[in-house]
Amino acid sequence: MKRYDYLIVGAGLFGAVIAYRATQLGKRCLVIDRRSHLGGNVYCEDQEGIHVHKYGAHIFHTSNKEVWDFVNSFVEFNRYTNCPVANYKDKLYNLPFNMNTFYQMWGVTTPAEATAKIEEQKSEALAKMKAEGALEPRNLEEQAQVLIGKDIYEALIKGYTEKQWGRPCSELPAFIIKRLPVRLVFDNNYFNDLYQGIPKGGYNVLIDALLQGVETRTACDFFKEYKQNWQEVADKLVYTGALDEYFDYRLGKLDWRTVRFETETLDVPNYQGNAVINYTERDVPYTRIIEHKHFEMFGQQVYDCPKTVISREYSTEYKERMEPYYPVNDERNNRLADEYRALAAREGNVLFGGRLAEYKYYDMAPVIEKALSVDL
Repeated sequence: MKRYDYLIVGAGLFGAVIAYRATQLGKRCLVIDRRSHLGGNVYCEDQEGIHVHKYGAHIFHTSNKEVWDFVNSFVEFNRYTNCPVANYKDKLYNLPFNMNTFYQMWGVTTPAEATAKIEEQKSEALAKMKAEGALEPRNLEEQAQVLIGKDIYEALIKGYTEKQWGRPCSELPAFIIKRLPVRLVFDNNYFNDLYQGIPKGGYNVLIDALLQGVETRTACDFFKEYKQNWQEVADKLVYTGALDEYFDYRLGKLDWRTVRFETETLDVPNYQGNAVINYTERDVPYTRIIEHKHFEMFGQQVYDCPKTVISREYSTEYKERMEPYYPVNDERNNRLADEYRALAAREGNVLFGGRLAEYKYYDMAPVIEKALSVDL
């Protein structure tokens, strides 16, 4: 039987970067993935000449120059800037919350006017809490109103968040929204990072470059083919799958939120004029619509491509055989995850990494930063 230095379970960004680094060190790697393709959640499908983000919008952003230079050494990134729009009762609002949003909501035109309006509504929220004997926000609903006031909370946060998490905002922990961005400038760029963009040609180009020369197997189930005897195949295991699944759920199952996508091709060149539009009303069943071409096509390019592809996203509770997306960071799950992490720390020659294996929500750049920093 052929032997490897590393068996890497999962061909997403963490596994691919580890495979690249190990190969550069002269190590032999086998990368396997349960899916029929490489790339994990950043995988793109080509439809009508458009790179469709099969598992949801992935926008690369970072202030870490080392990470930015690393990914750009494999593929050039374009100039895409994330400027999502919120649709509430057929009215459009810019995100994140900035002077454009405040003008659209209240008609204010100066930072002083916006600040006065926000402070007025924050005071009302604090007074209501105080009357109920609360000194600190007890849940996401109170936290949001203390940060931004009632109007924006009810129009742009409440319905969207409740769809995203499947729970009333009054039952969600306050910390989820403590870093809510509020800007008193006319700036619609969602991220504060220095670097931002999409790989030219899509994320598959990046993954293929990272895994060039690496032996890979898709449609390969680690638990059916390797779990019991992986030590016979490799010296070390890199595991990026679900943390509780690795231990056969012996302590119980961790909870996840997942996303269902409805993707369709339309016979128009430009459907919504933006890559991302959030639908913040609770009665609209989907959370947002992604129009994929706007990630990589700009100006006349949009109209040179006569069709467009859109995806409606529906947030839902995770069930067996679904794809886990977001860890549910409540008290029960955080405690259970810590217990599983303690088990993982005792596993010899096994590296657990990535969103699933760490039960931690990661953006792409921090995943790569972590993969670049671990000892091999």
